[in-house]
Amino acid sequence: MKVNKKIVMLAVIAACVLVYLFVPSVNQGINRSVRILTSEGIEGIAAYIRSFGVYAVIVSFALMILQSLISPIPAFFITLANSAIFGWVNGAILSWSSAMAGAALCFYISRVLGRDVAEKFTGKGMLETVDKFFHDYGKYAILIARLLPFMSFDLVSYAAGLTGMSFLAFFVATGIGQLPATIVYSYVGGTLTGGAQKLMTGLLILFAVSIAIFVGKKLYNDKQKNKSID
Repeated sequence: MKVNKKIVMLAVIAACVLVYLFVPSVNQGINRSVRILTSEGIEGIAAYIRSFGVYAVIVSFALMILQSLISPIPAFFITLANSAIFGWVNGAILSWSSAMAGAALCFYISRVLGRDVAEKFTGKGMLETVDKFFHDYGKYAILIARLLPFMSFDLVSYAAGLTGMSFLAFFVATGIGQLPATIVYSYVGGTLTGGAQKLMTGLLILFAVSIAIFVGKKLYNDKQKNKSID
């Protein structure tokens, strides 16, 4: 008997919503996590993760999944917090693997449940913007999303699920695209502190924005050239 993926996923989502609504400890825990992700800086997120002791790795992994679902919260601070807690190498591995899991989940939510449900997670306007950009530039959208530390890559994951791109192609491109940034940000978070960390973070952001502008300008010029040829 063939299992209907849409029914299964809807049932899982419904079960999660019911648990959130009727289990006070889960409700309070998720609400607190969202508040910390949206209002606390690197130190606040790191302190929150550390407070779980031996379960810190699991909590960090869950936070990355949570931020994926409630896009557009960026994963940048979680990556820096992970490296500060676990060291830059282990932090990078944790951040990369959890981000990959979150990206895969976002992709499948869109692929299985369609645009209407994806918009519930992202907002209609934001998804339409990224979806059009992804439709026009494909793999370049993934590259630019990874270059910008404060851009939620999960929007791109949701948009990718609405295209004809195969999951394997998306997963490979995502893994390769996010690895360099994860390593760099983890190194900054794990080896630098105080003013040095803030300075390097600022320089990385400036570099990322500069590269994104350059790539965006090139893509725009290429598009205009193609129009003139047509």
